[in-house]
Amino acid sequence: MKKTSRNIGMYIVLIVLAVSLVNVFLTPDGKEAKETKVVPYSQLLVETKSGNVEKVEIEQEQLKGTFKSGEKFVTYILDSATLPMVLSENNVEVEVVPPKKTSWLTALLTSLLPTLLLIGVWIYFMYNMQGGGNKVMGFAKSKAKMFLDNRPKVTFDDVAGCDEAKEELEEVVEFLKSPDKFTKLGARVPRGVLLLGAPGTGKTLLSRAVAGEANVPFFSISGSDFVEMFVGVGAARVRDLFEQARKFQPAIIFIDEIDAVGRHRGAGLGGGHDEREQTLNQLLVEMDGFEESTGIILIAATNRPDILDPALLRPGRFDRQVVVDAPDLKGRSEILKVHLKNKKVAKNVNLEVLARRTPGFVGADIANLVNEAALLAARRSKKKLGMPEFEEAIDRVMAGPERKSRIISEKEREIIAYHEVGHALVACMIEGSDPVHKISIIPRGHMALGYTLQLPIEDKFLISRQELIDKITILLGGRTAELLRFGDVTTGASNDLKRATQIAREMVTQFGMSERLGLVTLGKKQHEVFLGREIVEDKNYSEEIAYAIDQEVRSIIDNGFNKAKTILTENRERLENISVLLLEKEVLDGDLLDELLGYPKKEFQEMAEEDNTSEIEVSELVNGDSPVKTDAATKVSKSKKDKDLNLVQKNKDKTI
Repeated sequence: MKKTSRNIGMYIVLIVLAVSLVNVFLTPDGKEAKETKVVPYSQLLVETKSGNVEKVEIEQEQLKGTFKSGEKFVTYILDSATLPMVLSENNVEVEVVPPKKTSWLTALLTSLLPTLLLIGVWIYFMYNMQGGGNKVMGFAKSKAKMFLDNRPKVTFDDVAGCDEAKEELEEVVEFLKSPDKFTKLGARVPRGVLLLGAPGTGKTLLSRAVAGEANVPFFSISGSDFVEMFVGVGAARVRDLFEQARKFQPAIIFIDEIDAVGRHRGAGLGGGHDEREQTLNQLLVEMDGFEESTGIILIAATNRPDILDPALLRPGRFDRQVVVDAPDLKGRSEILKVHLKNKKVAKNVNLEVLARRTPGFVGADIANLVNEAALLAARRSKKKLGMPEFEEAIDRVMAGPERKSRIISEKEREIIAYHEVGHALVACMIEGSDPVHKISIIPRGHMALGYTLQLPIEDKFLISRQELIDKITILLGGRTAELLRFGDVTTGASNDLKRATQIAREMVTQFGMSERLGLVTLGKKQHEVFLGREIVEDKNYSEEIAYAIDQEVRSIIDNGFNKAKTILTENRERLENISVLLLEKEVLDGDLLDELLGYPKKEFQEMAEEDNTSEIEVSELVNGDSPVKTDAATKVSKSKKDKDLNLVQKNKDKTI
């Protein structure tokens, strides 16, 4: 492509030079033009009658001449019929020059040059837009990147938190390395492996690890690279991709975001002639056309398996569908170790606490968390990443950066403090709820004025009816605290009410947790395949049932509100004292809150104190070095908590 571009550029330069030369030959010589004087026609007549003109040369409307003094001149005439008589009467030598004939070369250049120049520029830009290539305009050439000796350096050791997916792909790599081991037993290599999972779970990282582990050519392309504005280009590129792979087999083809070309057929506006559907048809043919002895494996990744065409998912095309799910507690801890291998980490960093503080985080979120912690440590001129940096990084990732510059009145700060303490106090008083890890009234992000963070003890995949009711009660604790303290409510609980209402409605319509309506699912989501989203709900129930649903949702919300009100009324003094402390400190951690309420330490924290490995430096966990433990942090923390308890005691009798 670069060589072709250089050749086209050279041709354009040569054409421009040719035009310049033609212009030079067609124009008067520069030196002669400087020596020639332009005189008016009237002056010519006067000079002729005065006998000062020696010789003239007439060429159509132009007259060139020489004065007797030797000076040359030029002028333009209007009456070329009578002028020769005037010149002859004054003894001036007259020569009439016939019109010059234009050469065929000059005529050719002046007529065809603009057209050729425009064609050359158009070809040049089309090559640049389509990527060039040896084929006509490069349209049909695949844009896949081939990796041979320059394969990614990522290996399976760099992937954590998805052991099952790694095992599936390790078997594929093993088949490519030692095919005889499987063919002796009559096993057949999987023709396709589809990686399914939410964004950021590590699907692309797994494919890069396969490329790094397998000693075979690796072709990588995105699903959107197949589709072009010209009809038939996508199908041609699919054919070209598989032709290249067959030349280097055994080989691996990786298609990222395959849903760009693999969506359900018949859903587009173009019907069967849609360009994307032609591309998908060609892909289906290529995958199903493999011979038994071929060594080409197709690996694809998507986060929308629900919109893929059924023909693409059947056995014989994608034989395996590997789910890359969000990591559990152990997986998050392993991912943290991977990202902290080459970083300097302080000894007080507790991986178990960090893993518990990040439920729902995927690999990309954890990588971003570690990077944020490193940036904060560098900003604070620290030599190692400490626990405060990780705590702050988690808050930044989940709620946004602190906005201490936001001006909030004392009245609003007091409302926010009571609101957040209301959440925390209700959560602490409900048995079995997730323990409170932190309360803050420092604004974060673009909306959060404060937050109460609960830290799950373990990952949960099933939630009971009572747990959902407890969640609703905790969500309503903030609004209840505002009402008890100020006798009025604010808009600060809008998000809490929205979440509580959503949970209550799902309990009634989806989970069958309503005694009045029974074990039925009410309402059906309608999927629009072409849009790929749920855009409408089919109400497959009567208006009477709809009224009953609203009544049940209202009943659940009211019961949660009454329970929160009872808890906060019984603990009114604690609510006020803790709110005063929060107004002064702006942030309260869960340990201090437990001590203020007279609760024992949380189970996982007691385990962390008993187990030395929980406070070992991360580099020691990775490399297996011996642990070194200190008591300085414990002493400082105890002194700090005693001071806070004294402050609460002083404010105990204060009237709020």
